[in-house]
Amino acid sequence: MTTQGRLGGKVAVVTGAGSTPGPGMATGRGCAILLAREGARVVLADIDPDRATETKKIIEGEGGEAVTFAGDMTKAADCEAMVATAVDTFGTVDVLVNNIGVSTAGTVVDTSEADWDRVQALSLRTMFLASKSAVPVMAARGSGSIVNIGSIAGVRGGGYASYAAAKGGMHALTVDMAYAHGRQGIRVNAIAPGHITTPLLFSVVGVTPEADYRQRMAAASTMLGTGGDGWDVGWAAVFLASDEARWITGVVLPVDGGVMAVTPLMMADHLRAVQPPPPA
Repeated sequence: MTTQGRLGGKVAVVTGAGSTPGPGMATGRGCAILLAREGARVVLADIDPDRATETKKIIEGEGGEAVTFAGDMTKAADCEAMVATAVDTFGTVDVLVNNIGVSTAGTVVDTSEADWDRVQALSLRTMFLASKSAVPVMAARGSGSIVNIGSIAGVRGGGYASYAAAKGGMHALTVDMAYAHGRQGIRVNAIAPGHITTPLLFSVVGVTPEADYRQRMAAASTMLGTGGDGWDVGWAAVFLASDEARWITGVVLPVDGGVMAVTPLMMADHLRAVQPPPPA
């Protein structure tokens, strides 16, 4: 593994850097591995130390450098300790990837208060607290990049009221942080993944023929006609974290195969046009 890649010499912190067991690549693990491949030394933060350790073994197996941090990122003290681990181990924090999130299906009518609070805490509060701890370190150096993993659910409906509110809040906070900290040399951007295949998805719906059908239909609904995964999100994070994106801030970047660029009706017409007619 090179130490002179696009992120050579930089220190990155990735929250939710482990992975739920199952097929596919998780966004946090994908981000962490690719950041390390591009030369960053990485702090792998996760509430489950075993899952973070699995990511660490992959990175070290490729010649990279990483340490794990076990903590609850909904707590300010744990976020402060996470950043302190990066500073004590590697000297600073150059990149923060806020990746933790959870979704619960339901409208405002049938979402419980407990589910609402849990989704807001994991999907939005963690970003707030991790950034609160990392920004002063970056500001003291006069540089830094924060990449927030949002969702297309934050900009369109889908029956996930609590998740949509949290991710919409993340997108808005991304822009406000970019405004507030830009003159301190800190860039803040977000990625809005589409219907990607991750282990978390299969942990919810199971590895079933129905799940496979849903994924094939999601892929068919994109302009490219292909599905995405955690690697696609990770490569976007590498770009936004790197100096290649030095003049990009306050942006929410869709990584969705183009699904947000067309209406469902237009895509349905397109699919009918390119697919052969059913047999008589």
